[in-house]
Amino acid sequence: MSFPKVILKKGKEKSIQRRHPWVFSGAVYAVTQELNDGEMVDVVDSDHNHLGTGYFSDKGSIVVRILTFGTEVFSETFWKDKLQSAWYLRTQLLDFEVTNAFRVIHGEGDGISGLIIDYYDKNWVIQAHSTGVFLQMKEIAEAIQSNFSNHCDTIYCKSAGTLPNTGTDYFLFGTKADTVARENNILFSVNWVEGQKTGFFLDQRENRKLLGEFSKGKKVLNTFCYTGGFSIYAMNAGAELVTSVDISQKAVDLAASNMELNFPKANHTAVADDVFNFMREHTQHYDVIVLDPPAFAKSIKSKHTATQAYKRLNIAGLKALAPNGILFTFSCSQVIDDVLFYNTVAAAAIESGRNIRVLHKLGQGPDHPTNIYHPEGHYLKGLVLFVE
Repeated sequence: MSFPKVILKKGKEKSIQRRHPWVFSGAVYAVTQELNDGEMVDVVDSDHNHLGTGYFSDKGSIVVRILTFGTEVFSETFWKDKLQSAWYLRTQLLDFEVTNAFRVIHGEGDGISGLIIDYYDKNWVIQAHSTGVFLQMKEIAEAIQSNFSNHCDTIYCKSAGTLPNTGTDYFLFGTKADTVARENNILFSVNWVEGQKTGFFLDQRENRKLLGEFSKGKKVLNTFCYTGGFSIYAMNAGAELVTSVDISQKAVDLAASNMELNFPKANHTAVADDVFNFMREHTQHYDVIVLDPPAFAKSIKSKHTATQAYKRLNIAGLKALAPNGILFTFSCSQVIDDVLFYNTVAAAAIESGRNIRVLHKLGQGPDHPTNIYHPEGHYLKGLVLFVE
């Protein structure tokens, strides 16, 4: 099967030969015909040697997202094969008896640029980040039903927030909008229709578990709490008290509800407030503080502004932390790399004037794998600090 061709400039084939899945606009010499957004294309070098097959995009700087490389053929079984491979990996990573909420497809990390699929106890939530993937939504849903009929109650397409001109989100199979999911035997109410992203942030599972190891008998503050994940893990580990803070009343209510689901009598307070204001008013009150903000940098243009915001946030967190306390601090901004994040936190540490040791360097969970040929897929950075 052949498709219209995208011809690269001489020398621009090297990244594709190294299996990087993105073709940027500056690398393209010509196309063999007028192309529609999302159309399947073959990518060839300047001598017309075949390099790969993927989806064309007429929006942004990434003009092709490669799905198959070299002699590998894009076949009718592509979606089934990729889903089976991804599911097998998750069976090796997770005990489904204690965890039934996880990411099944993590874009480039699972070989499908532009596709996210999260799983919540037999409910599948799909996000397309490219038109090419969105146009294959029916085929993806059919592959899920074919491969995992015993693990499929609902399939929901939630792409309206990630792609323009996709209409509204909709059900591909089933009608269920929410469930109570299990993560390390901790319960979370997940609503993929009304919730952020696909309904829950699955990438912090391992880091939430680690927080528990520092929380027994401690006073814990979870900022930007959203569903209260870190809060509940802290209480599960025996925290003396836990406070969850978020600017959104809806998020605070959700955190309180999830805590009630697990620990009806917990010493837990959920507060709708600006995180900076709250920490300023509670200086050195908490033994453990979690700083897990939304992405401050959505693009390279906002990188400098975001760096300053991360610095201010970490200064505030270090000031609020009690002596000999533990700070969990994160960035999920893709354009803020590990080195820049570390240096930004270090700059905040210098300004705080406190003695600080780095205990852990953290990242996203293993069900959010990074393709070794696509380091940009590593987006979550975290540090655990001991602050005298």
